[in-house]
Amino acid sequence: MTTWDERYRRGENVDKDPLPFFVSAVEELEPGRALDVACGAGRHSLCLAERGWRVTAVDQSRVAIDILEGRARERAVVIDARVANLERGQFEIASGAFDLICVTCYLQRDLFPGIRAGVRPGGTVIAAILLVDESPDIKPMNPAFLLKPGELREEFAGWEVRHYFEGGPGRAVAEIVARRPAL
Repeated sequence: MTTWDERYRRGENVDKDPLPFFVSAVEELEPGRALDVACGAGRHSLCLAERGWRVTAVDQSRVAIDILEGRARERAVVIDARVANLERGQFEIASGAFDLICVTCYLQRDLFPGIRAGVRPGGTVIAAILLVDESPDIKPMNPAFLLKPGELREEFAGWEVRHYFEGGPGRAVAEIVARRPAL
């Protein structure tokens, strides 16, 4: 079984460009404190830091965090990058601690309550997570790591949804930009 460290060493999953919808959503927000959950090599963390956000980035892969830290040095930005296995509970999302929490290309359903609680009232969640996709030209994946249609929107019921999309091209993804109601 290939580990995430091995994948990053081979150059897999090291995209440099943030997702376009992510960039658009961030441009509409005032910088504050952000958490990038399962940040990988940090494309979204770097995007945020370059726009003045104070970023905490968490991933289980030491190699991915090393790549992120190197890129941050090259761009002269500061990111609090941490190695932690989210599935083992090695990082706790503090309640109301963040103005923005983002999670892309990662699904751990039991993190949703912590993500919702971790965003301060009036704060935002940006997520892009793969969907179950049974198209014949799409490589099958473990459905435990794929959202069902409508599932991401349901996780943020009662929040102000500023953007929602499900679909392709390529493998289907669910995208959301949701604002937590202010008190």
